[in-house]
Amino acid sequence: MSSMLQPQIILLKEGTDTSQGKAQLVSNINACTAVADVVRTTLGPRGMDKLIHDDKGSVTISNDGATIMKLLDVVHPAAKILVDIAKSQDSEVGDGTTTVVLLAGEFLKEAKPFIEDGVHPQNLIRSYRNASYLAIEKIKELAVSIEGKSLEEKKTLLAKCAATTLSSKLIGGEKEFFASMVVDAVIAIGDEDRLNMIGIKKVSGGNMRDSFLVNGVAFKKTFSYAGFEQQPKKFLNPKILLLNIELELKSEKENAEIRLSDPSQYQSIVDAEWNIIYDKLDKCVQSGAKVVLSRLAIGDLATQYFADRDIFCAGRVTEEDLQRVAAATGGTVQTSINNVIDEVLGTCECFEEKQVGNERFNIFSGCPSGRTATIVLRGGADQFIEEAERSLHDAIMIVRRALKNSTVVAGGGAIDMEISRYLWQKARKITGKSQLFINSYAKALEVIPRQLCDNAGFDATDVLNKLRQKHALPSGEGALYGVDINTGGIADSFANFVWEPAVVKINAINAATEAACLVLSVDETVKNPKSESAQGEAAASAMGGRGRGGGLRGRGRGMRRR
Repeated sequence: MSSMLQPQIILLKEGTDTSQGKAQLVSNINACTAVADVVRTTLGPRGMDKLIHDDKGSVTISNDGATIMKLLDVVHPAAKILVDIAKSQDSEVGDGTTTVVLLAGEFLKEAKPFIEDGVHPQNLIRSYRNASYLAIEKIKELAVSIEGKSLEEKKTLLAKCAATTLSSKLIGGEKEFFASMVVDAVIAIGDEDRLNMIGIKKVSGGNMRDSFLVNGVAFKKTFSYAGFEQQPKKFLNPKILLLNIELELKSEKENAEIRLSDPSQYQSIVDAEWNIIYDKLDKCVQSGAKVVLSRLAIGDLATQYFADRDIFCAGRVTEEDLQRVAAATGGTVQTSINNVIDEVLGTCECFEEKQVGNERFNIFSGCPSGRTATIVLRGGADQFIEEAERSLHDAIMIVRRALKNSTVVAGGGAIDMEISRYLWQKARKITGKSQLFINSYAKALEVIPRQLCDNAGFDATDVLNKLRQKHALPSGEGALYGVDINTGGIADSFANFVWEPAVVKINAINAATEAACLVLSVDETVKNPKSESAQGEAAASAMGGRGRGGGLRGRGRGMRRR
């Protein structure tokens, strides 16, 4: 009787959607698996591409996991975790974005039966973290160092890493050509941490083999005034002046007021404006510079003035290109033309303007500090060149990581199979339920070689059985065997130069395990109705306001009523 008299407790606002318990966790796992299934077919050298068409009408063709994840407008809160780990993998190491999403999806898929059978998620999380620690220790043990090699040997090894990354991309057919280009670009910038010191410029037309690397800076010819064609287009060892000021004749502002007692004084004001610009131009010439670049406009007067004195000039150069020219030539960007000394001028061995396709490029080569490089990409369709740029970005990131961390592991699913075998063996020595959970973690790692086979059209079961048998050899000689994409069998990945930096694998396993544990640790989702209704009201009021305003404006402009 007393229980009936207790007042009802209302804790959450009316309309709040809460879902909790086992069903909620299974629902989150299903959402993450669905996201993983989207990028599943893009893995490896025979991976397929995705065509994504957004509401603005722009089309993107890509098989880069991070790009696809960014463009997919995922709204499910748990599935967004996978989008975040793909982004973090991309920014941290540049490649392995599809791998990290697939692994996280597979870890959750293997955990699902245990959750449905009533296993507490914390037991799974503990075992998964333990398994990831063991896996990372094993990767470090299996990694081969490329430290202590000569520069030529190092270049060859790094080119192999770049080729492995590029083999799964749209430009995989020309992977050797681009791999050596990427390695040269990364070595050119040396210890420079800023990735924007490697510029990638896109010019449609021609074929991929027409792409080239500039050991220096190249950028498209900027907007130019009359007199530009009379300027010299090639210099050897020129001095380069970099500016952040306008070299244009400026008349007084509209609201300026000048009071004159004598009309003849007006001419002196006009002369003063001309004298200001001529003074600036004279100082540029006196500095001894043969190439003048400015982030702001260089007008027609200045263009003609420089042309008459055999000086090349370009205005409206982008901030990024100007900074790269400064880094390469050793110059300093000036915000004033007064007191320009030799120390602030840059120099290079050769400057020339060159025709590339239907574009003209300003190219600075043989730069003294040499901390920058530019790749000029050629190709047919715009979407193709865009995807080629994304592919090269991944390869550049991989080579930088390999150069800094200098340890590599066998690719092609070899390292995944070896860790899987190692975890199966380790699990046998563990008592209790944890043995089952680590076994499920080990099984999930086999998704990489299995998916490589599926995407290439081979029988995954047959290939995986061969790999298991090879990796189980007691001598350990099969540890480097992975999927052979060309024959549909297995091969020594290390001997075939299918390598990837150890840091890519370590980061992928770390991020995927963390994401899986995070999803497993959520047991309740609360959806606040206020945020949805607030958005709806804001949209409605905006539409209503626009409609009313439109009605009034329409009547004002229409014909007068009779």
